[in-house]
Amino acid sequence: MFQCMGWTKQKALTAVLFIILLPTFLSAHANQKIFKGGHAKYFFVLNTFPDDSLFLDYLDTPAIDHNGDVRLKFSGQKDSLSASADYQMILQHGDSVALISDSPGGVLSTIRIPNDDFRLLDLTHVIHQGDDTVLTHRLDRLYVDITGQKAVARVGRQAISWGNGMFYTPMDFFNPFDPSAVDKEYKTGDDMLYGQYLLDSGDDIQAVWVVRRDIDGDVSSDVDSIAAKYHGFMGEYEYDLLISQHFDDVILGAGGIANLGGAVWRGDITLTDTQTEAVMSLVTSLTYSWVGWGKNTSGILEYFYNGFGISDGDYSPAALANNPDLVSRIVRGELFTLGQHYIVGSAMIEMTPLWMLTPNVFLNASDGSFLAQLVSTYDFKQDWQLLAALSLPVGSNGTEYGGIDSGVPGKPLSYGFNVFAQLAWYF
Repeated sequence: MFQCMGWTKQKALTAVLFIILLPTFLSAHANQKIFKGGHAKYFFVLNTFPDDSLFLDYLDTPAIDHNGDVRLKFSGQKDSLSASADYQMILQHGDSVALISDSPGGVLSTIRIPNDDFRLLDLTHVIHQGDDTVLTHRLDRLYVDITGQKAVARVGRQAISWGNGMFYTPMDFFNPFDPSAVDKEYKTGDDMLYGQYLLDSGDDIQAVWVVRRDIDGDVSSDVDSIAAKYHGFMGEYEYDLLISQHFDDVILGAGGIANLGGAVWRGDITLTDTQTEAVMSLVTSLTYSWVGWGKNTSGILEYFYNGFGISDGDYSPAALANNPDLVSRIVRGELFTLGQHYIVGSAMIEMTPLWMLTPNVFLNASDGSFLAQLVSTYDFKQDWQLLAALSLPVGSNGTEYGGIDSGVPGKPLSYGFNVFAQLAWYF
């Protein structure tokens, strides 16, 4: 029927969700403000490459990108029923866009064009795509929720964050952030059914069902995620217990937060049954705040064990081909690391009440390479923010941050320093 009308099933599902949402907006109180604000961001990215980098076969150094992001937020409420929608327009322009078409399969590009190929609802559309420019608009959030005294139910495109890691989050397998990402304001949403129930003790139970499409575009339970998490309190301590069916895997997880003197400990551990083996991953961190040299400072020391990672430092194409569990999670955007052992050191220094300086070091303890990063956040005017970062990978050829083996002799996949600058206006 949908085909006869010229509609895909995805478009039909989107229309149905809009029909559900519309009465909520229209029936809201007349004096209620539906538009909730948003932001406009411009960000500049400069990448350099060593002389032997494979990227120089396709790019000049430095490679420069200019990008824009506009987000408009809408919501309305009538009694216990509410609806929310975030409209987003994304402009991507520069060398990284050109690399999508110039490199084999576009795999060398440092960016990805947003799409909903594997999501239930098709809420993303490419307005224009040229040689070095892509303009996309989408609904990054679109959901309805019903709120009771002790329970919340929400359906539609939304985002959740689980886990207690500060940078690495093995318990958060729903579109986690890249640990070294500079702008982490919004997670990419998933199409899901979410529920939360608050117990009299203050503990709560959360459950999600994420519906996806397989590589053929069909809705399939084989690629769904069903998960439940119990969040509880034991005196001054917090703990989490998780169970999930995620794609073909069964995941068990546990984590917690505790005060240790003046410091705060956070940690998570997961056990993943991949049907061929049981894989453990964990993260543990300490956070401590102090005043040094007259500046308020908060430091983080975090260790991450990636059970899916490669232990011997061999990241060649052949080694990756022999580790499909790792590759599949990288492709899905659940993992961003190749090795097993990682240590992060971070300090957030309040230079002034409006200026925060954050040096970070991401160390691959398995091969000795690391990423040094300096992030500056400056709220120079009300509703205006300047976010900037300098990142420098350090390591020998063959290491993760020094440049992994590309399969082309003498040409590793290596990067030089990276400059990121973003101007944001919030309204």
